[in-house]
Amino acid sequence: MERNKATHVFVVSAPSGTGKTTLNRRLIAEHPTVEVAVSYTARPIRPGETDGEHYHFVTGEAFRGLIKRGDMLEWAEVFGKLYGTPLSEIRRIQANGRSVILEIDVQGWRQAKEKLSDACAIFILPPSVAALWSRLERRGTESLDVRWRRLMTARHEIASGPLYDHFIVNSDLGNAYRELEGVIIRGKKPSLGADEGRALCLHLLAEFDSAPWIQKLAQEISGA
Repeated sequence: MERNKATHVFVVSAPSGTGKTTLNRRLIAEHPTVEVAVSYTARPIRPGETDGEHYHFVTGEAFRGLIKRGDMLEWAEVFGKLYGTPLSEIRRIQANGRSVILEIDVQGWRQAKEKLSDACAIFILPPSVAALWSRLERRGTESLDVRWRRLMTARHEIASGPLYDHFIVNSDLGNAYRELEGVIIRGKKPSLGADEGRALCLHLLAEFDSAPWIQKLAQEISGA
């Protein structure tokens, strides 16, 4: 794989709780040649968030106006809230001579894939479904029902693994960072091959379907 162009676009997706944001924030802190595209959202700003840093916070009317004008690369309604990436954000970063990191989910990449044919798509995976659930629990900020919905969303996302070019397993944050840095900064392939990454996706899906703890949790959620 050749060294990446200065204004290349990288898509980084991962199930919630896999460490995507932590990895990307470290990468842009250490490498000023890359920048994360700041998404737009129509949800209210939360304590500790800064407009223009965490998101561009806009009204629902303004967000839908961007959609109607065709100014959104991708957008989605997630848990009742609108999120999306405007094309202008990508152009702004490239105009400054930096590579773009698009921190979007699987359905966002499905929308953007045809428009970004030269993008490099990276999928960050947990080592197991049990490890992913443990990370969601450690957050301690969401109800059991919300955590369950995130877990089921993760199953859907992992099933879409074939959409991606590269796979990185975040079983150790330091190692995962070096893998991500290698792909984006040095143009290297990760240690996990594409076929191995897709095989891991299948293994994780099998865990979703057969793990007794998941079946027990499903019964608890349903009130059985």
